[in-house]
Amino acid sequence: MKPKRIILIRHGESQANVDRYLFGRVPDYTIELTDKGHEQAREAGKRLRDLVGSESMYFYVSPFWRARSTFEGVASAFPKTQFEYGEEPRLREQEWGYLRGQDEFDKICQERREYGTFYYRIPGGEAGSDVYDRINDLLGSLYRDFTDEKFPENCVLVTHGLTIRLFVMRFFHLTVEEFERMVAPKNCDLVVLELQDDGHYRLITEMACSSEPLRYARPIRL
Repeated sequence: MKPKRIILIRHGESQANVDRYLFGRVPDYTIELTDKGHEQAREAGKRLRDLVGSESMYFYVSPFWRARSTFEGVASAFPKTQFEYGEEPRLREQEWGYLRGQDEFDKICQERREYGTFYYRIPGGEAGSDVYDRINDLLGSLYRDFTDEKFPENCVLVTHGLTIRLFVMRFFHLTVEEFERMVAPKNCDLVVLELQDDGHYRLITEMACSSEPLRYARPIRL
């Protein structure tokens, strides 16, 4: 049974959102939430409760620690009988590769902005296109899960900013240019896809877009 909603939640404010160079000192997956991030997660749980009421939920959770902690905060708003959950590694954030110093990190960030987030492959890590492929594979698994007539009424994905953008891109067949213009949701924002009478999902959350012109853009013209 297709769920009434597919809801994506970005993790709360992380230590790396405060100190961007933390990536060079500790493994990305171990980065945790700040105190503010924990509070954001609890508030996101309250907003989710307002949205779904007493309906059932299944949470798919990125294994990165900041996502796990966000899930714990969100789930605290609900009785444990209302939801099930499982860890989903394909929801992890883009791989940034090895630990590196500040100068190298800044160089990679600059090159990525100039080349384009979708195609630029981080040395030792992933390109946005690799995460897209992960999401494509994940969607196949989700739709197999949805064939279970007992699947909960809501599917909730606790994940990361770039991953959410690429999920929206893949789900709604957006172009690379449309992805590049899309801005990541804020920490603990809810991005909601709602099932329509025709069996398709509609994105009811407006995704912010950058007003900055793209460095490279070549749409198909017919």
